[in-house]
Amino acid sequence: MGEHNVNSVITTETRTAFISHLLHDIAALETMVEKDLFEKDVLRIGSEQEFCIVTDQWRPSKMAEQILHKLHDPHFTTELAQYNLEINLDPVELKTKCFSLMEKQLNTYLTRAKEVAEESNAKILLTGILPTITKNELTFGFMTPSPRYWALNDIIKELRGTDFELHLQGTDELTIVHDSVLFQACNTSFQLHLQIVPQDFISSYNWAQVISGPVLGISTNSPLLLGRELWSETRIALFQQSIDTRSFSYALQDQKPRVTFGNEWATGSVVDIFRNDIAQYKVILVREIHENSIDALKKGRLPKLEALRLHNSTVYHWNRPCYGVGNGKAHLRIENRYIPAGPSVADEMANFAFWIGLMKGRPSAFDDMANNMDFRDAKANFVKAARTGKDSILHWMGDTISVKELVLKELLPIAYSGLEKVGVDKEDRERLLGIIEKRTLGQTGSEWITSNYRQLRKTMHQDDALRALTREIYQYQQIGTPVHDWKLMKADLQLHESARLVGHIMSTQLFTVNENDLATLATHVMEWKNIHHVPVENNAGKFSGLLTWTHLQHLQNEQGRNDDRTVAEIMKKNVLTVRPETGIMEAISLMKLNKIGCLPVIQDQQLVGIVTIKDLVYYDHDESTQQGA
Repeated sequence: MGEHNVNSVITTETRTAFISHLLHDIAALETMVEKDLFEKDVLRIGSEQEFCIVTDQWRPSKMAEQILHKLHDPHFTTELAQYNLEINLDPVELKTKCFSLMEKQLNTYLTRAKEVAEESNAKILLTGILPTITKNELTFGFMTPSPRYWALNDIIKELRGTDFELHLQGTDELTIVHDSVLFQACNTSFQLHLQIVPQDFISSYNWAQVISGPVLGISTNSPLLLGRELWSETRIALFQQSIDTRSFSYALQDQKPRVTFGNEWATGSVVDIFRNDIAQYKVILVREIHENSIDALKKGRLPKLEALRLHNSTVYHWNRPCYGVGNGKAHLRIENRYIPAGPSVADEMANFAFWIGLMKGRPSAFDDMANNMDFRDAKANFVKAARTGKDSILHWMGDTISVKELVLKELLPIAYSGLEKVGVDKEDRERLLGIIEKRTLGQTGSEWITSNYRQLRKTMHQDDALRALTREIYQYQQIGTPVHDWKLMKADLQLHESARLVGHIMSTQLFTVNENDLATLATHVMEWKNIHHVPVENNAGKFSGLLTWTHLQHLQNEQGRNDDRTVAEIMKKNVLTVRPETGIMEAISLMKLNKIGCLPVIQDQQLVGIVTIKDLVYYDHDESTQQGA
């Protein structure tokens, strides 16, 4: 998430000072490029591993800060939500056994995090979107208390002028309005870094854009959000919408989203990419900066370009240009931000090797992408791959081809050649790219999750199915098996006992009626669908009453009359309701005490679900058994 030391309140003075440093940084960077002051005799790779923290019942845990404190290791840092952390791995030189070294380093840190998490009765998990996240974990109580995160939330909301709106459509549909940036916290990624020499930066950057579609298509691992089956890589659309600063108006305006693939091929030098970002995106975070980068250069020091780096961290390119200083030398790199975390470390390292191999194996014919491919094809390929993953049909160099065929016939040979070119050991090349080949012929993480979730939902409640799925992901990760070898699950009903809130078991696929509808229409719906309780809403979409099977029986006893009564005339208006956070045992007590068969579930005056006595029978029996024992 970048620099945490930011100003929570931006004044005219602090903003002016920051922008002044930003302009100095651009001028200093231009000078450094002209004078060739960048490291180029050594190329390095690096990565950032985001991971989830879950309870022993597979739900999001709020233990991130406690675990981070116990780890006491600068390689670990916070993320937006209290159920995520990030590992910043040490860069390694791109040669021989670099991927084995990176994999060993990653496993070492993950093992350490696992040991510390277990001391707090928590577990760590690698997954693009944690299946068990609910709307409850997207409230401010789960945000990491960092000035950067609060400032980011407040500024983006101020720029939008409204709450955050999400609309995602795949096999299912998710439409929701939310009051915080925390939907961004659902995204967990494995970010890849490759050092690039300045002279080749533009060609490398454009090639990175071109291969994004097929690389993403074979790496998808995030099909579920809030129990909805959406895109193969839902993170792509979710990230853009969750941090969108654009406001809406009646005017037709071409506003640029801060999460972006771009709109054209890069030209000029890396300086021009940064210039365009400053021109197109408002400064939204500032901090005090004491170094004048131009003066530093004049004195023979390498500037940190702190203002430029902070602004760059708030423009979310899927392929992001980066500047850094390490070992006394300045360098440039491309950060690949679209690869999801998981499904296993082996899969992640395979994705890493595939991307690096493609980047270093770029055929010379593709040095100038503008002469080979329309930029809109590259951009469309990326969106298609996010939507439909490995099944996508892409436009590739004037032709159409499936992700599967493109990877097997063209991209894997390029990747093998690229890794061999930079001296990566044959054993690592064959092992990691072999995983890509088997996944291409078999299944991706998204395909495994989707097929298993559909299977589990045939016999299990949504919450139970999501937790069973999460547990299975965790168990496979402990073994280290790549996802192409993961098997189809069987339903497991032993998870019931850990559901403790109404929101975990309520039905969300509801039949509702309007209070102005004819009562006979409502009763026919109940009869046709064999349901005993129908919530009633008013014209504003707010919950206003309830119809029960009793109403249906009453009207059936009056057959023959010309009934023109509305739902509002016969519905029960003073209805006992609960919230998603209401405990299951409390709901059972309410039903027993009031002799009712259902409880509508309300949040912010909106109907979000319904729980019936049928839903609660298991939990009531379980509690009675425990009390009897």
